[in-house]
Amino acid sequence: MAKIFCVANQKGGVGKTTTTVNLAAGLAKLKQRVLLVDLDPQGNATMGAGINKAGLAASTYEVMLGTADVAGARQRSESGRFDVLPSNRELAGAEVEMVELDNRERRLKDALAAVDKEYDFVLIDCPPALSLLTLNGLCAANGVIIPMQCEYYALEGLSDLVNTIKKVHANLNPDLKIIGLLRVMFDPRMTLSQQVSAQLEQHFGDKVFKTIIPRNVRLAEAPSYGIPGVTFDPSSKGAQAYIAFGAEMIKRIKKM
Repeated sequence: MAKIFCVANQKGGVGKTTTTVNLAAGLAKLKQRVLLVDLDPQGNATMGAGINKAGLAASTYEVMLGTADVAGARQRSESGRFDVLPSNRELAGAEVEMVELDNRERRLKDALAAVDKEYDFVLIDCPPALSLLTLNGLCAANGVIIPMQCEYYALEGLSDLVNTIKKVHANLNPDLKIIGLLRVMFDPRMTLSQQVSAQLEQHFGDKVFKTIIPRNVRLAEAPSYGIPGVTFDPSSKGAQAYIAFGAEMIKRIKKM
């Protein structure tokens, strides 16, 4: 059975999509079967995996509304060697349309159950807001990976997200827990980054992943080519860090 993880943060611009795409590619390099679910109407993870979001016959939108299944809507990222349930702007309309549907918070969970045995990992890229889409991601997941920059405002947003996860755990998904916090876009030359990193380790202990993702130009360039950074430049520090993170994830889930 697949382990399902949300990559979530209510703060935008924290490297959430970069993390989802590159973790998927890193796990694929480590011989894991991976499905990436793009739950963000912007469709950035879809494009980052090399899939044209403008020409989709079926997408996350149809899956959420029950007019398509995951097996029929998924596509293959040839550059990343993982499967993608793609997304585009149509998904924004699903928020309104799902309000009237039964079991609206568990639409994604029910859809993923049909392909559960085909994957080792399912990674869900959530939008940067607490919406019905994000709620579906949290209800479907075994745990949450929180990418965050080591800066003051990131700490402010983190407390809101932790409270949200606690509420979903209490009311909708008793299996949900925080898997870990991933420090991204890290610049060791900045004193503030080191201070915030130390605070995270002190407060969250082993919930902070040992792997640290450095600020890296090659990771930033890769999406414009539709290739995950891990395969765009495998020798770059960013790519190496995401492969190391994939290995750490595999170890961590064995203890779950």
